[in-house]
Amino acid sequence: MDSYSKEDYSSNFASNDSLLQKVEVYLLKWHWFLISIFFFLTLGFLYYRYSEKNYFSQATILLEDEKKSSGDLSGLGDLGLGKGVFGSSAAFVNDQTLILQSRRIMRKVVEDLDLRLQYYQKGRFKSKEISANESPLRIELHNKDIDPNSVPAYSFSISYQNGRVVFSDEKSIEKVYGLNEKIPTEIGAISVLLMDPDLEEIDLDLKYFHPEFIVDYYRSLLSVEPNKDISFALNLSIVYPSLEKGKDILNSVIDQYNKDVSSDKTQVTRSSIAFINSRLDLISKSLKDVDLKLAGVKSNQGSYDLEKESNMNLNLSSENEIKLIESEMQLSIIEMLLPMISEEGFSLLPSNLGFQDQAIQMQIQKYNELILERDDLLKSAKQDNPVVMEIIKRITNLKNNLHLSLQNYQKIQQSKVNQYQQSKEIYRSKLNKLPNQETVFKDVLRDQSTIEKLYMYLLQKREENEIKAAATPAIFKLVDEAYGYTRAVSPKPLYVLIASLVLGLGIPFALIYIIDLLDNKVRDQEDLAKYTQVPIIGEIPLADSKIVQENDRSSLAEAVRILRTNINYMLVGKDRECPVVYVTSTTSGEGKSFLSVNLAKLVEASGKKTLIIGADIRSPKIMNYLELSYLTRTKKGITQYLADPTLSVSDIIISKPDPYQFDIIYSGQIAPNPAELLMNRRFKQIITYARAHYDFVIIDTAPAGLVADTLLISQYADLTLYIVRSKHLDKRMLTVGNGLYESGKLKNMAYLVNAVDFERKYGYGYGYGYGYVDKSSRGKIAKLKELGNKIFTKLKSKPS
Repeated sequence: MDSYSKEDYSSNFASNDSLLQKVEVYLLKWHWFLISIFFFLTLGFLYYRYSEKNYFSQATILLEDEKKSSGDLSGLGDLGLGKGVFGSSAAFVNDQTLILQSRRIMRKVVEDLDLRLQYYQKGRFKSKEISANESPLRIELHNKDIDPNSVPAYSFSISYQNGRVVFSDEKSIEKVYGLNEKIPTEIGAISVLLMDPDLEEIDLDLKYFHPEFIVDYYRSLLSVEPNKDISFALNLSIVYPSLEKGKDILNSVIDQYNKDVSSDKTQVTRSSIAFINSRLDLISKSLKDVDLKLAGVKSNQGSYDLEKESNMNLNLSSENEIKLIESEMQLSIIEMLLPMISEEGFSLLPSNLGFQDQAIQMQIQKYNELILERDDLLKSAKQDNPVVMEIIKRITNLKNNLHLSLQNYQKIQQSKVNQYQQSKEIYRSKLNKLPNQETVFKDVLRDQSTIEKLYMYLLQKREENEIKAAATPAIFKLVDEAYGYTRAVSPKPLYVLIASLVLGLGIPFALIYIIDLLDNKVRDQEDLAKYTQVPIIGEIPLADSKIVQENDRSSLAEAVRILRTNINYMLVGKDRECPVVYVTSTTSGEGKSFLSVNLAKLVEASGKKTLIIGADIRSPKIMNYLELSYLTRTKKGITQYLADPTLSVSDIIISKPDPYQFDIIYSGQIAPNPAELLMNRRFKQIITYARAHYDFVIIDTAPAGLVADTLLISQYADLTLYIVRSKHLDKRMLTVGNGLYESGKLKNMAYLVNAVDFERKYGYGYGYGYGYVDKSSRGKIAKLKELGNKIFTKLKSKPS
């Protein structure tokens, strides 16, 4: 037959090393999970209850194409609007999105709502932010020009009660003031205004931030996104702790955006109207003069019909005259604009003048936009502000470029005028063939026609600009003003619940996993079988009682009975009528004395005359364990026998001390030279006497992993039970027992696992169902018998 090896045990218990066994580790600690889940659910509830809630507010506007909404006015084409700016709906929407999210618009919102101050109403456990409109007290700042580098932020508290205002900040003690009284602070003087006359008392915390800092903060909160269904619709949204304040911000952004667009268009239009009116005054005088001149010619000379042969020259001459007039008009416009460009300082330029060069027209438009932006900044910033200085630099560069462009354009138009003048002289010479009176008449008529066209053109432009000024087309339509939801969007209760459950389950799971991962102790025989080739004779359960009682049916008694049966099969082939069983271990505290005493009691109960010998003469425990220490005062033990040749073995035997039915030889007095005493041949005499007078001998020896005492007397053993205590012995210490087995220093050695938690193991591992614990002894006995039968089957296969 094959030898009994680790592979036999591994195959026998392979089914136990499954996923279920791994789950058992966690199921056994179910109370950890219960406590952890309760703790984190409570923590999650407190977090959700007292954390700052954020509310979602939204508004929707519908942008309108300015070119379509304002009608087909020719002036727009001359100004170059509609070419590139509104050519693409996507580009137009993107441009308006950038404007809505610009610092310039948000700066106006901060100024409009006075967002420099944040109001917090104190509660029992936390403060809640409210809008300035919700606050029954209003704080008025008297110093609006505060250096952002000196005071970027400032916090203070206001307590109001029956007309008394108690002020305090981080650096000063509480001081009492009255309503509307100036209170000195780091941000200048402030006053407290009462908005609710019925208010009795309130506590407020206030935080001040410089506008330059708060603008970026609110810009980061504002979201402007195109509507997915309508290309020209924009959704404005904000998530903020105060629902009312969030809605106020959105409404103010829309309002300031509308004012900004309207203001820009109105300023440019009014400037253009003023310029056109000044030119109309001059043209009107010229038109009156030429009308008088024409009337005089008709009065003196009368009217003449053109000759057929002169029609062609006259037509060509007229076309040349029109081109000449157009070029002269362009020169006139340039001559009117050049002085304005050359002036010091910056002012808006008329833009609706009909420049044929669209590049110059776009430069004028860009120049006006920068002027408007600079004026807006100067309302809330000083001249030396870096942003203002940067815009002024851009205006200066653009002004210089515009001046240069006008000069170049003037040269081009002057060249055209000279060319058309030359052509005019050519045509004039041809027309000289006509009567002088007809020539004079035609000249005056042409002058009248030219001036009249120019006059009518300027009237048309003035009317167009007047229409624009009177009814500026809206660039957007308000679809939904700001509205919000009273249910907070963060923190979400479902997310808090999920996070609490994940933490409640995850943390104990991780702790158990780490503890299990770092656990290097032997747990049971399946765990032990993975690290040894030594036979494993059985397991002893963790027991409440130290010694089995008469007719005991406990799990401990049954486990020892199974061990007694397995020992008989381990001794098969030993030609001795009285077997000698050694009990040893790697370290102390693994249960040698416990096992020796209980095994002796049950072997004696089977009808065999039993002797138990306490051979651990360094740290004797047998007599203390049996509560027979009083006998050591009158009886001698092994150390006295080994040291005194006059003593016989019978002199040291304690025969059936009450209440036990087995004999005892205890270790005796602790000797200074235990190893030398055990090397004495007299110990062999004890074994020889025991074999001759008893049926079963159990020897409780010293730990083999600590001292050499057991190895000195190991040759007398028929079987060595090597105790491994569950959750006590480090797996790395198994090398000691394995080495003693492989070297043969301990005869017929077998491991015995002690103090195994059977309720933990067999409640799951042997298929008795989750959490099954039989309160009576019969359940445990049945489990032990099943285990004993498995070990018994393996032991029978051991060779004789």
